Amino acid sequence: MLWELLAHTTGKEEPSKNKITMKRIKKLNAECIERILDKTDKRVVFDKTNIIPDHTDLLNDLEKYIQYEKINRVSVLGIDMYQYSAYGRFEQALIPFLLKTLFEATIKLCFRNHKFIFQHYTKDQIWKNYISTGDGGFLIFENPLHSLLFASNFAIILRAYNSFHFYPKLRRIIGAVNMRYAITHDKIYSFNNNFYGRAIINNARILIKDDLNRCLIDEHVHSWFTTNLDGVENLQIVTLEDIANIYEFSKGYDKKFLENNDEIFENEPSRKYGIINSDILKVGMIKSKETNISVYNLHLQVTIRLYDDDDATKNRLITVSLGNLNTTGI
Repeated sequence: MLWELLAHTTGKEEPSKNKITMKRIKKLNAECIERILDKTDKRVVFDKTNIIPDHTDLLNDLEKYIQYEKINRVSVLGIDMYQYSAYGRFEQALIPFLLKTLFEATIKLCFRNHKFIFQHYTKDQIWKNYISTGDGGFLIFENPLHSLLFASNFAIILRAYNSFHFYPKLRRIIGAVNMRYAITHDKIYSFNNNFYGRAIINNARILIKDDLNRCLIDEHVHSWFTTNLDGVENLQIVTLEDIANIYEFSKGYDKKFLENNDEIFENEPSRKYGIINSDILKVGMIKSKETNISVYNLHLQVTIRLYDDDDATKNRLITVSLGNLNTTGI
């Protein structure tokens, strides 16, 4: 599935077929572009002598309309099932349902565990921002912290499934599931109710190159955490107040949600709960247009307590690793 997506996006940048409602995404309108073309170009030219025209006027008008440099960056979380084709045909038929169920549980967990950080999201919005690839998909969030927290909560739910705590009979039928993750931070724009952009393309490229079930991030994600939290390594000691002071969370976020606390980011620095360990290592480069983008291997150990929705007295403390420490390049 990823190869198919990458083949589309690296050529004509074929978009996904999902809608996106995030206000930060630049929306291009077909009628506006057509009006520009009608003004400065001809749809059909059948002159006897073929002449390559001066395109400067059209180029200037299109650049003025699109304003590519002003297109905002968003974060894309890519999640891909490892060795999907190795499952039997019967099991493969059940995997889309399994992934949907895991995503539903993860969304619910994010809203419960991170009321302040995810206060601008709804369940419907997250689904609209999801690009399915059949054996995984891409989720679009406003910044890399949203992507990282969603991935961490997903890893917890996945561990509950793999360890026979979440639909254990279905787990016996399908078998264990392993995932690989990638997080990118770059420009995305929408056209005709679809969306395009380097963040999706680069994410797909990173996932394709990894066969070690890691959590890989690009240099833009690495820079975001360095700028806002003094580095990914500080995730293990960051407090909820530190998060609230990040520029993107200090504007338009209701501080009353801070009273609900956070399941990962506590009120005081601690490594006993939440993110208890974080490691980062540069592992290679990917080519993006004319530039090379550094890729980093991110490894987190996360401890979260899961509760039975039907009986809150039943719970389990689970520690998982998001990614791993394999240092092989890509």
